[in-house]
Amino acid sequence: MTEDPATGERRQPVDPQSVVLAGHRRDEPTAREALRSTDPTVRAAAVGALARMGRLEPAVVVAALGDPAPGVRRRACEEAARLPPVAAGPIEEALRTSLGDPDPLVVEAACWALGEHRARSAVDVLSSVGRRHPDARCREAAVAALGAVGDPAGKSAVREACAGDRPAVRRRAVVALAAFEGTDVERSLRAALGDRDWQVRQAAEVLLAE
Repeated sequence: MTEDPATGERRQPVDPQSVVLAGHRRDEPTAREALRSTDPTVRAAAVGALARMGRLEPAVVVAALGDPAPGVRRRACEEAARLPPVAAGPIEEALRTSLGDPDPLVVEAACWALGEHRARSAVDVLSSVGRRHPDARCREAAVAALGAVGDPAGKSAVREACAGDRPAVRRRAVVALAAFEGTDVERSLRAALGDRDWQVRQAAEVLLAE
């Protein structure tokens, strides 16, 4: 038996596999009970199980985004990305907060979720992540999200990434430029034709030929 730290209640432990099965079997009570588990892998599985059965409410996602375990926060970002726009609306603020998460994988997942939902409210903070985050995976994800959103306010951050970041980030930034217009975009693409990385050059060539 395990003890709920909040209530002191003694409960039978639940393993992640049984929670995953609950999602397939549409066993909502088991999934909801698992949200209260002391095991973060069980809590993460519960978020996924509720999403599978279409019973993942915004309040549950927001709570999971604030979970002490990074694995749960990351799973919440991933499931938030798959929610329909109406359901995801209340989650945007929590996802923006997640862009400052200490775990880079959570930040990366939050960028993806915000890009999937074309979250214009997050353009400024995504631009900041794209310019300043110490982890290249996060910068790459932020640039991709800015391209998915396509708001002109994010264009300068994408152009900067084309010129001065690691190859993987530069490649992603060149692709993201497809979402923007202007002579400055063409200048960035033409500059990318001389990039040291052949994939960056190839991406620029494809876009300029369109």
